[in-house]
Amino acid sequence: MLQRSVPWLVLLASAVLEAVWATALGLSDGFSKPLPTVVFAVTATLSMLGLGMAIRTIPLGTAYAIWVGIGAALTVGWAMATGVEPFSVLKLLFIAGIVGCAAGLKALPAGKKQQAAPPSEPARR
Repeated sequence: MLQRSVPWLVLLASAVLEAVWATALGLSDGFSKPLPTVVFAVTATLSMLGLGMAIRTIPLGTAYAIWVGIGAALTVGWAMATGVEPFSVLKLLFIAGIVGCAAGLKALPAGKKQQAAPPSEPARR
């Protein structure tokens, strides 16, 4: 059970790192401020590595949708909490929708991967 949870935990951590790098990107002022630029570079790299590891097990479309959805929701949530973006109940409702859809993708039953058909045997003469 824990073995199957690891890719999902890696994906979740990668989504959190996506929110960190997106926030750092905004704070870097076009990469002119060193600390946010370094935070961006490190967290973007780790986030992409985690996403790459997760898609070894989780289908790419599902993993990417969850990664983007959670990362975007956290980024907007953080921006509203810190006053960078104005708070809006409607915005909060839409963010909840994004997170709900991401959770729905996780809740779907795992489909079997299609395997390539075995190569046909050469005709015998």
